[in-house]
Amino acid sequence: MSNERIKDLLAQLREELDKADVDAELHQLMSDLDNDIHSVIENDTDAGALVERATGLEANFAVKHPAAARFLREVIDTLARMGI
Repeated sequence: MSNERIKDLLAQLREELDKADVDAELHQLMSDLDNDIHSVIENDTDAGALVERATGLEANFAVKHPAAARFLREVIDTLARMGI
């Protein structure tokens, strides 16, 4: 259930970023994080600093892209509940 919730939230976040005016660097950072999250939840790989990176991106989104920040916060919270 949590894996599916994260995948749904990431899809919503991608949609929000596609609509928003996000610079290429920030878009790439989010894409990399998205790939890493999928790797963790699908392959049970080491999460490392995944949540820390996600929290940093959330801070970047908070001012200019509050909807994206909200979706990313939900992803972070779900990862935390999963113990990642």
